[in-house]
Amino acid sequence: MLKGFRDFILRGNVVDLAVAVLIGTAFGAVITSFTKDILMQLIAAIVKTPDFSGLVFSVNGTPIKYGNFLGVAINFLIVASMIYFFVVLPLKYLLAKAKGPEAATMKTCAECLSEIPLPARRCKFCAQPVESAQPVKSAQPVV
Repeated sequence: MLKGFRDFILRGNVVDLAVAVLIGTAFGAVITSFTKDILMQLIAAIVKTPDFSGLVFSVNGTPIKYGNFLGVAINFLIVASMIYFFVVLPLKYLLAKAKGPEAATMKTCAECLSEIPLPARRCKFCAQPVESAQPVKSAQPVV
């Protein structure tokens, strides 16, 4: 019974998930601190309100506390933009760079300049033999 538990815990995906959760928590704390202690303070200095939670208006005597929502919404936008610009974009760039250039999958017909698959021996547009056509690079996704 303990051997099965040990095997379960030491499987790669369980350990990877645990590491990802811990790193995500630490990264979230850094981003939250940066947002709360620096960016929100700058925004508060600009609008001359140190805390948005005090922003309230009333409708028929009932207070509508929109300040908390405004603070949380701004915090979310800042965190989402920081994750996108400092994690997603660099990772996307590094993965594209590590992948390298893609192999050519198409070639060009010498007669009509159409792109056709490499194994083709005749152009599907003009029916000319294309044995000597030069391969061209396939379109790479834009990063």
